Amino acid sequence: MRSPDDTHDQAGPPPRQILTPSSLNRLVRDLLEDALPLIWIEGELSNVARPASGHIYFTLKDTNAQVRCAMFRPKSTWLKFRPADGMHVLVRARVGLYEPRGEFQLVAEHMEPAGEGALQREFEQLKARLDAEGLFDPARKRALPRYARRIGVITSATGAAIRDVLSVMSRRWPLAEVDVLPVPVQGREAPPAIVQMLRKASASGRYDVLLLTRGGGSLEDLWAFNDEQVARAIHASAVPVVSAVGHEIDFSIADFVADLRAPTPSAAAELLVPDALALRRHLHQLQQRLATLEQRKLQARIQRVDHLLARLQAQRPQARLARDRERLTHLQRRLLGVQREQSQRRLNALERVHARLLAQHPRLRLMLLQRQLGELRQRLLSSIERKLERDRATLRHSGRALHAISPLATLERGYSIIFDANGKVVRSSKGIDEGTPLRARLADGELPLIVRKNEPPSEQ
Repeated sequence: MRSPDDTHDQAGPPPRQILTPSSLNRLVRDLLEDALPLIWIEGELSNVARPASGHIYFTLKDTNAQVRCAMFRPKSTWLKFRPADGMHVLVRARVGLYEPRGEFQLVAEHMEPAGEGALQREFEQLKARLDAEGLFDPARKRALPRYARRIGVITSATGAAIRDVLSVMSRRWPLAEVDVLPVPVQGREAPPAIVQMLRKASASGRYDVLLLTRGGGSLEDLWAFNDEQVARAIHASAVPVVSAVGHEIDFSIADFVADLRAPTPSAAAELLVPDALALRRHLHQLQQRLATLEQRKLQARIQRVDHLLARLQAQRPQARLARDRERLTHLQRRLLGVQREQSQRRLNALERVHARLLAQHPRLRLMLLQRQLGELRQRLLSSIERKLERDRATLRHSGRALHAISPLATLERGYSIIFDANGKVVRSSKGIDEGTPLRARLADGELPLIVRKNEPPSEQ
């Protein structure tokens, strides 16, 4: 804090920046998180504690230093293993500071056993490389023999896997010859031994199929089956190879290269040999079907023999004569029936022709024409009468119309028509001099006229 005197001394030393523990811890935490947002760190676990809250608190150390760590829930619930003191792990974490106590710590986001993480990365790299070379191509996978006579099982002679395989095969298909080809299935000596046994079994020509198997375990335990040389030996095998390594959730490079992958050794045994009981039931069904087919064929042949015997009996002379006599009688009846039918058809046709001739007789034709002539004459007279009546009505109507517009009708109403000496109608008083002789046409005659005075019409 600044004193009251410092506020008046403008030329004095710069003001001091005073922090509280909380602000200092917050500043350090921000600096750490900005500089190292997310890191990977490898070390040994110690002081592992997991309270009821579900968080995990532990110390990660090496020979020279240690750092406190925390993994909060739900990140801790995603772990695939249970952390314990002395375990070597690989942690992905954020660098931070626990402000209340000012303690430097790591907040873990992910944790895995250190060796397993490296092996997993190596597994993925080898898998990608072999896949690119075509070793996993489904097109090269070979079908397993349906009934394998000899099966070579490459596995540990003392493991649980071989006991499961032999138990299943002896129960399902005792006819198969199973050879146990012992090899170590774990450790450094396992891959070359497996490769040598695969090559030897393939070259022997003895086996119809090979089974490469072992029981479950960690990634390190199963690592012999992720070896590149083992994968190439499986790929080069002259006979089909079945891989059954670990449990159902375990996958190895051998599984991808093999012609068939089985989830467990017992499942592999079930895939390699048929079920004798099911096959016995199937054979029984086939036997019943064969017996039924043979019975049907026998019945068909018996029926055919009976038919041939009947035909043979029918070929005797007496039977043939009787059959021909019966056929002749049948044909005679048919011939009589056809003759009667034809006679009836001809009689019917004759009657129709006779009726047509009678209809065409001249006397009947003349009577018909006379009747038609009378009808036509009556129709003509009626048509002429109707025509005359229509013409009379038209004439009367036209006379009335002409009379209505006739000049004579106008004269009868008291009008007259004036003619000059030349017989032209006088239509105006203009140009008519005194003493001009005119004629007036009336309804009942004419009157001679002399113009004494011509007075022009007055202006209106």
